[in-house]
Amino acid sequence: MKRIDCFIPAADQDQVAATLAHLKPLSIINRIYLLSTDPGVDLSQTGLEVIPVDNLASSSTVAKIAERSSAGYTLIYTKYTSLEPGYFALERMVRVGDDTQAGMLYADHYQIINGQRRKMPLIECQEGALRDDFNFGSVLLYNTALLKKAVTQTSIIYPYAGLYNLRLTVSRMASLVHINNEVLYTEIETDTRKSGEKLFDYVDPKNRDVQIDMEKACTEHLKAVGAYLPPVFTSVDLNREAFEYEATVMIPVFNRERTIEDAVRSALSQEPGFNFNVIAVNHHSTDNTLNILKMFENDPRLIVITPERKDLFVGGLWNTALHHPKCGKFLVQLDSDDVYSGPDSLEKIVKAFYEQQCGMIIGTYRMTDFQMNTLPPGIIDHREWTPENGRNNALRINGLGAPRAFFTPILREILLPNTNYGEDYGLGLNFSRKYQIGRIYDVVYNCRRWEGNSDAALEPEKVNANNLYKDRLRTWELQARKQLK
Repeated sequence: MKRIDCFIPAADQDQVAATLAHLKPLSIINRIYLLSTDPGVDLSQTGLEVIPVDNLASSSTVAKIAERSSAGYTLIYTKYTSLEPGYFALERMVRVGDDTQAGMLYADHYQIINGQRRKMPLIECQEGALRDDFNFGSVLLYNTALLKKAVTQTSIIYPYAGLYNLRLTVSRMASLVHINNEVLYTEIETDTRKSGEKLFDYVDPKNRDVQIDMEKACTEHLKAVGAYLPPVFTSVDLNREAFEYEATVMIPVFNRERTIEDAVRSALSQEPGFNFNVIAVNHHSTDNTLNILKMFENDPRLIVITPERKDLFVGGLWNTALHHPKCGKFLVQLDSDDVYSGPDSLEKIVKAFYEQQCGMIIGTYRMTDFQMNTLPPGIIDHREWTPENGRNNALRINGLGAPRAFFTPILREILLPNTNYGEDYGLGLNFSRKYQIGRIYDVVYNCRRWEGNSDAALEPEKVNANNLYKDRLRTWELQARKQLK
């Protein structure tokens, strides 16, 4: 019956006491080990073997776990807060593991947040779920034999991406099984930030070393599954069609009476050395948005469209502007919440197309509040989007940056999915499969965060739905890239 060896992070004896009190009486537990990053902490009173580690997520730590684990399953707990398994929960996980021959199992669970208990549902880990921040919960139950095999197959030292590389490697051997609708443990959650505050953790400059390590692991995985693409791109003929306008600024809008005037003024205030226009596609706003747009009706550069269709989401609004006869050669993003950083932003974007000979451009933006004060993490330049490996790393990260601009003839071939979330990400993946995506590292855009942003404070179920869709986009892209071989 002793089927599981457990590995628990330990900061001090008091911190692990509650977790040990829940685990030690369980007959299914073989041995419990403590992982400590601080050699000065005394954990002797626990009576357990303490494994000194450099980093809980490093490949060195994973190797030490594999070396000591001898039971059929290895439980890796990833939090410093207490863990309480549900009634016969670990037995259930082992049974499912035996039945499915899973490489790793994870489960829905409860979280205690500010003293309140709530269910935390998770999502399926599909082939394209390559995000290093995929939420498996804090309890990872690995098939020990496959864990050990994965370690032997890893020749690269990962200071931060060891656990990430482990699950990628194991996923090539067996399935990662999600036990859903069964709430199998309770954990304490200390990160109580809103979804909009967590959204940009992966591009925080202070996490750059971690991101480089994660990219390395993901790239090795793509090579192993036959989906890696070398930096060889199809050339783009930017003069293949004639357009009345060199560029069009596209603003999709629904009920943004508080922000739309700023957005339109920002677009119309551009001072490029070429002919441009602005297309605002209004999705049947019910507030004062349309009246505000009428303030600019004497400016012939602004085209306001209210489509007859009422089944359009953001992607459909983009497609509406894209196929308007006045659409320019380059279609350039401006969300109705945001503004350009200066009157030269549009000129910089279009200039980059010609200098870099690419089909899509991604710029750099500054995070600000509604009064334009800079918010952490400040400037978001997405430097992980490199010419050498950006198209591969795009399958790992959860966004490609802003503002985005597209060469209209290619965009008309690809089109945008009719959705309110992820349409731009899926488009970037599709472009990058064949074409170079250019970069601008000057700030050309101010992304304003306020309580009205659509992703400011989402419930976990909505976050899950968004992430599930992006994972599907990655899965489809992964399958398409495999066919290029």
